Amino acid sequence: MGLPRNPFCFLPLFLVILTILELTPPSKSATDYTSLVYKGCAKQALSDPTGVYSQALSSLFGTLIAQSSKAKFFKTTSGTAQTTITGLFQCRGDLSNVDCYNCVSKLPILTDKLCGKPIAARIQLFGCYMLYEVAGFAQISGMEMLYKSCSGKNVGGAGFEERRDTALTSLENGMSSSSGFYTTSYQSVYVLGQCEGDVGASDCVECVKTAVQRAQVECGSSIAAQIYLHKCFISYSYYANGVPKRSSSASYSSPSSSGSGQNTGKTVAIILGGAAGVGFLVIFLLFARGLIKKKDDY
Repeated sequence: MGLPRNPFCFLPLFLVILTILELTPPSKSATDYTSLVYKGCAKQALSDPTGVYSQALSSLFGTLIAQSSKAKFFKTTSGTAQTTITGLFQCRGDLSNVDCYNCVSKLPILTDKLCGKPIAARIQLFGCYMLYEVAGFAQISGMEMLYKSCSGKNVGGAGFEERRDTALTSLENGMSSSSGFYTTSYQSVYVLGQCEGDVGASDCVECVKTAVQRAQVECGSSIAAQIYLHKCFISYSYYANGVPKRSSSASYSSPSSSGSGQNTGKTVAIILGGAAGVGFLVIFLLFARGLIKKKDDY
């Protein structure tokens, strides 16, 4: 059976294939819950000539990773006597078990990469954190600030700070009746707060209140902020087009990632997809024409 002389007879089949490709959703980019927020590494290195600390630390990491598939917070110890190491992990309250596990499983590698093997370390990602410390490590106050981020200038217009403060007050009130994790929004301002899993209810509220005060004083009119204290953290973000809906594993996002930014990205994707489709069609037709011409030459 010879090839048809009219290359456009392939067009219906090609359009079907192209339609299927267009309808196939593009793979989603990785959510940012595994992005690094900050690292805290003790200055003193872990003296371990016999390797007992390394063994205890490896065992600790293995236990924490295993527990992260079924819990959002877990604290345990490893080793014996003077080689005891205490460690814990915590995932953000709105992460699924799968995302929690994926987040926590990255922490031991990051700890070794970013800190080496000090006597204490804490690695904070957007969706989870892990810390460990050897027996005898000096304790710090639960209210001590570990990290802050104030981003963006006030584009919320007049009254923005009042709306933000109202949202933060709602967060404080909500934490008192929550299980240590709470989110809410008020007039385009989204707020989130979480306390470490072993902090009591009253201490949790006090910690969040302290974090709120630090955000108000130190971040001024910034449209987004994150405040991490030793035993709790809070964040707020302003969304000009309204707070976007969040899934059970919603990730933190910058206000600039909503609205026109997303629309621009979609437009670029559509243009690129259309251009690729036209280009593929031209190549296909040229290829079919070449086959027909070659057959005619015989």
